[in-house]
Amino acid sequence: MNPTFLMSLVCFVFLVIVLLVVISMYVGHKLLHPRRKPINVHPEDYGLPAYDCITFPSRDQLQMKGWYFSAAKHREALLNQIDKGTAEAKQENNSVQPLRNATIIVAHGYSQNRLEQHLPALTLAKSFVEAGYDTLLFDFRNAGESEGNLTTIGLEEQKDLLGAIDFATNYAPDHSIGLIGFSMGAATALLVAGEDKRVNAVVADCPFALLSDYLSNNLPVWTRLPSFPFTSIILTVIPILVGASPKQVKPIEAVKRYGSRPLLLIHGREDKTIPYKESEKLYEAAMHPEAELWLVPEADHVRCYTRDRALYSRRVIQFFDRFVGKSPNK
Repeated sequence: MNPTFLMSLVCFVFLVIVLLVVISMYVGHKLLHPRRKPINVHPEDYGLPAYDCITFPSRDQLQMKGWYFSAAKHREALLNQIDKGTAEAKQENNSVQPLRNATIIVAHGYSQNRLEQHLPALTLAKSFVEAGYDTLLFDFRNAGESEGNLTTIGLEEQKDLLGAIDFATNYAPDHSIGLIGFSMGAATALLVAGEDKRVNAVVADCPFALLSDYLSNNLPVWTRLPSFPFTSIILTVIPILVGASPKQVKPIEAVKRYGSRPLLLIHGREDKTIPYKESEKLYEAAMHPEAELWLVPEADHVRCYTRDRALYSRRVIQFFDRFVGKSPNK
């Protein structure tokens, strides 16, 4: 073989490899640094005038931003509006339920923020508050108004959710804690609940079971690049960029540690981002005798709520009523 040709071939192969690695590093960096979405609506726009703007530390001291909705303060605001003769407030007051002595913490998905705008989260929060639950919405690190510049798809976000639980238990020490999470937030809720006994019940909407396995099979959905050769290269690069491996994010193992506490898994049958089979794996690992798996027909990723808001809210609230909420006079 001509030595010049051989050298050219080697150089070409080397350049191709370098190009593939550079593309993979760029895409991996983009995955870990999704663009922040602004907090461009407010609770008042959704009929929630009584709330506290809160700041609390993550377990690694990053400052998290969010909103805390007190069911008691919401009730008081409604009564004040009724005294002023507001017809809408009178109608809304008829649907308010007894205070539940419990706080529901909402964990948003990847590249979202506390608004989880496609739901939107504030409409779901309002249904919780009207049902008598205090509700906490917050931004994970590198999202919304919280500090941080790296998204780790559940690894470091556990520290943020633990900080939210710390805040909620300090704000209302006598309250039970329920978690509801979406996608990455659902996986994070399961991870935290597996370690923190303060969590009484979890609703996980569209979680994955094992991040490494999920990414190995589904990374092209996120990157829009061919699985070969990019998936293996990106999964090699990400641990270098993060200093940790996706193999550390194992919700299915956390579900086993979660033990016999209540769990409601929700997943859309038409989810093309995280297939519903992921929730089926988690359901099989659940130990609670009344663990539930609700597969919603024709629903795509984190779109179960939008399929039927009334049904979704009713089913989730009934779950929390059974396992988290309790009236103060009981």
